[in-house]
Amino acid sequence: MAARMGFTVGIVSNAFWATSPQDARAALRPFRKKLNNISVSSDLYHYNELVSRQAKEAAAAAGAFGIAVGTISVARPEETNVEKVSGQLPERLSGVMYRGRAVEKLVSQAARFPWEQFNTCPHEDLREPGRVHLDPFGNLHLCQGLVIGDICDQPLRLICETYDPESHPIVGPLLAGGPAELVRHYHLPHEDTYADACHLCYEARRALRERFPEQLRPDEMYGIY
Repeated sequence: MAARMGFTVGIVSNAFWATSPQDARAALRPFRKKLNNISVSSDLYHYNELVSRQAKEAAAAAGAFGIAVGTISVARPEETNVEKVSGQLPERLSGVMYRGRAVEKLVSQAARFPWEQFNTCPHEDLREPGRVHLDPFGNLHLCQGLVIGDICDQPLRLICETYDPESHPIVGPLLAGGPAELVRHYHLPHEDTYADACHLCYEARRALRERFPEQLRPDEMYGIY
């Protein structure tokens, strides 16, 4: 439906379905001429090798159908810690964003920095977003767990037209001063140090979920299943 409406459409997948050339083509064939790109997650968190067999099969099938393909590979915390000192990650690897499961499982291994320094959102344009994320429940996210509407209740066009970043209870403070301002604005308890801006933002939002359930959902984005 999105493709018919003229949107640029991409998906992110761990390519678990690409167990053979035949399976990979069968999975992607319905998306031919509909999908602009596919990003395949392949690293030591998903498989026991950096570039998995599934990622290779998915890339080959995507190429056969004219679908652009990229790989998302996330570095381990110890590699990210080196990057913060040297300024360079190992080739083809991206740094961990400490939110969701990364907070639960990896943050203990990360270097930490004073919370006050996280005064911007480094990853998303919250004022004029050029992309949004749609989850299986209909929630429209600016960033995972930060919701601006539900397409089951309102048309996408209306959600976008009526989006007011300054009045959004979470986005407003983030624009004013990043995750640190979110903590100050709502007088949230906090630690002295965090791994990155995502870590502080995630913990602040998790503390605010009861107060703003419509803007901070679904449970799955906050480790509740």
